[in-house]
Amino acid sequence: MGDHKIIALSGGVGGAKLALGLSRLDLGDRLLVVANVGDDFEHLGLTICPDLDSNTYALAGLNDEVKGWGRADEGWRFMEALGEFGGENWFNLGDRDLALHVLRTQALAKGDSLSDFTRAITSSLDLTTHLVPMTNDPVRTMVQTPDGALAFQHYFVRDRCEPVVTGFDFNGIATAKPQREFMATLADADLQAIIITPSNPFVSIDPILSLSGVREAMKVADAPIIAVSPIVAGMAIKGPAAKMMAELGMPSTALAVAEHYGDLLDGFILDHSDADQADTVAALGIKPLVSKTVMQSLADREELARDVLAFAESCRS
Repeated sequence: MGDHKIIALSGGVGGAKLALGLSRLDLGDRLLVVANVGDDFEHLGLTICPDLDSNTYALAGLNDEVKGWGRADEGWRFMEALGEFGGENWFNLGDRDLALHVLRTQALAKGDSLSDFTRAITSSLDLTTHLVPMTNDPVRTMVQTPDGALAFQHYFVRDRCEPVVTGFDFNGIATAKPQREFMATLADADLQAIIITPSNPFVSIDPILSLSGVREAMKVADAPIIAVSPIVAGMAIKGPAAKMMAELGMPSTALAVAEHYGDLLDGFILDHSDADQADTVAALGIKPLVSKTVMQSLADREELARDVLAFAESCRS
């Protein structure tokens, strides 16, 4: 524990893309990816961990790059049969993907921690990158709307992000303990960088930052904290971040993301299309870098990862 040099805080698709890019830069086990578990939920008797699984599949080269979630070469016969029997089929679980959820549910039922199970799976896939959940305790994101609170997956998948968002709660966050490897690494004197990947700030990154002691440990860590904007030219590359920002009364801009993270950041990476916001980011006391942040290819992922690490080094020195 604590022998990693780079920490990446990640949600699902966007975070997993950058995590994959970082994993391909010969960092080996020096890279620790910390995944959000606020999106997790229990469905059809199974414990589903979307962000952990997105990172697992991406790092192992098993992800479906067209859909952006789930496994490649997937089948849907289980879902078809479920629908025929009148079951809850609003949340798609692929035939191959089901194996992971069944094994996880069995492991947790017999007393294994989420970290134990994740380690077993990543080991079976021969991953050198260390992937851990932000906590082993259950934390569940609730989306506040004018009609009451919605569990995140009900808002995100079942209701297709249509309800107006008024705020967020993270059930269980007050008593959840940050994952031990994560905290040990934050305290490591040799830590080189803490990277906030281009994930949704409100529902992917804020749950991690809201864990007891995490923000404080990040602030005193002797490593630069770099965030990559998930907003490019006023839009989210994937997911409802821009819509959420508008409904929360914020401009849907990269600058607003930098302001959201505030004095936690040492550096902030904007896309070329948002270069005009760099000076305003700098005025916040945050060092800006303009780069290509839209990751369409594997080469894009690697290039952005290299830019992030070089930028972190420049902020460190």
